[in-house]
Amino acid sequence: MSKETKRGKLIVLSGPSGVGKSTICKEVVKRTGAFLSVSTTTRAPGEGEADGKDYWFVSKEDFQQKIDDGDFLEHAEVFGNLYGTSRTTTEKALNDGKTVILEIDVQGGQDVHRLYPDALMIFILPPSQSDLVKRLSDRARGEDTQTAMKRLSGASKEIAAAWQYYEYMVVNDDLEQAITETIQTIEGKGIKKHDRRT
Repeated sequence: MSKETKRGKLIVLSGPSGVGKSTICKEVVKRTGAFLSVSTTTRAPGEGEADGKDYWFVSKEDFQQKIDDGDFLEHAEVFGNLYGTSRTTTEKALNDGKTVILEIDVQGGQDVHRLYPDALMIFILPPSQSDLVKRLSDRARGEDTQTAMKRLSGASKEIAAAWQYYEYMVVNDDLEQAITETIQTIEGKGIKKHDRRT
């Protein structure tokens, strides 16, 4: 008699640019064995990034073909670049019983939540607005002022939208604490935003 594999759990992890979500994701994957979905993007690879590891880097034409073919669960334009999450890869991992983490923006998170209402929605917050400004300023070295201002404006909008769609909020004031809290949330021991004492 064959055992049926229990369907995996889908986790949507989002947060504004510069909040540390990529670092948290990598550590959560390393410590739990969860499957981190690799997004597809039209942006150029950053220093040290590898195709298929950090992102799948494609042309705008190839990206558009994937949209036309229905290959994405969600896709969005962020700061002039396109990003998308593979439907096939995500479904295969879930059907294999894996915990799947999607590190995506709030817009993509909303799209995924409509398709998967049971997805666990976690948003990573900076400890304060001033801390976010500092992190974005540090990250923006070499960027023009207009791009840096777009990032800050986008971050503020994402935080505002997250309160509507995300059930769990993790403040990244201390990296180790944020990683632990994210893992606890995935394991069903997280504190919902409306249960938090302020």
